[in-house]
Amino acid sequence: MRLRHADGSTVHLGYCTNVHPAEDAAGILAQLDTYALPVREALGTDLLGLGLWLAAPVAAELAADPAARRRLRAELTHRGLEVVTLNGFPYAAFQAPVVKGAVYHPDWTTGERLRYTLDLARILADLLPDDAARGSISTLPLAWRHPWDAAHADTARRRLDALSAGLAEVERDTGRVVRVAFEPEPGCVVESSGQAATLLADLDPQRLGICLDLAHLACAWEEPAEALARLRAAGLPVVKVQVSAALESTDPVADAGALGRWVEPRFLHQTRTAGCAHAADPADPAYAADDLDEALAARLPGAWRVHYHVPLHAPPEPPLTSTVPVLRAALAALLAGPTAGCDHLDVETYTWGVLPAARRPRTDAELAAGIAAELAFARDELVTLGLTPAGRAVPTTLGVRR
Repeated sequence: MRLRHADGSTVHLGYCTNVHPAEDAAGILAQLDTYALPVREALGTDLLGLGLWLAAPVAAELAADPAARRRLRAELTHRGLEVVTLNGFPYAAFQAPVVKGAVYHPDWTTGERLRYTLDLARILADLLPDDAARGSISTLPLAWRHPWDAAHADTARRRLDALSAGLAEVERDTGRVVRVAFEPEPGCVVESSGQAATLLADLDPQRLGICLDLAHLACAWEEPAEALARLRAAGLPVVKVQVSAALESTDPVADAGALGRWVEPRFLHQTRTAGCAHAADPADPAYAADDLDEALAARLPGAWRVHYHVPLHAPPEPPLTSTVPVLRAALAALLAGPTAGCDHLDVETYTWGVLPAARRPRTDAELAAGIAAELAFARDELVTLGLTPAGRAVPTTLGVRR
């Protein structure tokens, strides 16, 4: 889905396919028909954007086979789908029964992570629409914070230098610009905008930058305009935005029963209190826990924000809420300031399959309808901020709840 600024420049809005489990070429095409086509039809748009997730094995196959890349692009075009961004954070098996900390491996100290990301860059260069200004790939913010020392940092730096050189080679070979965006996340080496400004400030700003996940930003208890100013001062471009919202409780002691229904075995749900925003270490156990069940056991003081991507259009049952207000503030700050050049926005709610049972989609059609409603919500927020939809008109009623 495309929207336009008043000056005519394009903003690409799509949804991230890491919510789907397919990890081979046949499965990826099947999931386009099962989910992406119904989403596009529900939105009434002639073009739907996808933040495509390709597991490492299929990425290696596509990177080695130009004909296969051409076939994939043709299949996307035939379905009215476009890809300007890839999610390169999960390496493989992201919808396995148990993921937890495995999603952070291999990290940026390894050759595997470098090869995977450059494979994605080669693929994306061939998938980009002819009129797209550039492509983007989101990736993990170096590594999980343990173990991490100067030797790890030096190794990662060499990998990032090689990444920048590899992206320059892709541009020379294809004429297409692909940028890689590091995504601050709770518990990682880079969790906050302050850590990004300290640890990533000397990256190649033409090819490397930040993926701003709005649920992660909320969990860091950062004020969006201040975080964006900090990144800007460090010379770190916002390459991509993941439009997401986290789970929030203002009184977790009273809400313990409700929060307990969100504990589940697949993903980590890092939990942060407001004190982490001012701590030297935002993962300090006085303010933070690495999973929701650990936070409940520790009885962390104060309000909580939980790294649990909740559907944008459907707030949790009271007394819990979501961080949609942070999302709105962040989008307003992004579109108002010098970072307005960020043109890749991805709705990334990968947790539909692990929501509390009463909120979980029971069928493929229900999941497609939920994704469409999230995209309608995000589109309407952007229209409120002054963007205009491009292409065919879209409906305004998709069960969106505010």
